[in-house]
Amino acid sequence: MIFSKSKKSKQKFIACTENNKKYEFNKPKELFIKQGKENLPVEIITDKQGFVFIIWKKKKYLVDIIDKNQNQYEILVNGVSYYISVESPFSYKRRKYLNKNKKESKVEQIHAPMPGKIIEFLVEENQIIKEGEPLLILEAMKMQNEITSTIQGKINKINFHPDDTVMKDDILIEVEK
Repeated sequence: MIFSKSKKSKQKFIACTENNKKYEFNKPKELFIKQGKENLPVEIITDKQGFVFIIWKKKKYLVDIIDKNQNQYEILVNGVSYYISVESPFSYKRRKYLNKNKKESKVEQIHAPMPGKIIEFLVEENQIIKEGEPLLILEAMKMQNEITSTIQGKINKINFHPDDTVMKDDILIEVEK
């Protein structure tokens, strides 16, 4: 990630997820994530073997940066892939302005975060779902992962069936906002 190198600097950054959730933070020695009105401390540590961990809310998460393109990152946290961008407050406002003026699609896609085998769908077509609701169970590396919704809406189409094998970024479900 990109951080300020000056010890006295209070420069702020903003991490944005794919669904535009915003997390504000300062330089790494004083790393906090703003969640609602709370500033929650985050600690970044590296162990003796060189693995990087984030400690947040008293839990330890293994982190690996898979891909970086300018301020866009693909990170792996405990085996699950996430896409984030790290923005300055100015670039965040610019990005928000550009996205606001872009024609918005009414259909969102839920992608496979990793390759694996679909064990079970927990929803069906035409069902109304809420953000955070479990959608399916995806088995990867002999572990069952519950894939949850990042948006609220109505399920238009389920593109796979139980026992199907999927690749990372395959479109699993299409949701109408």
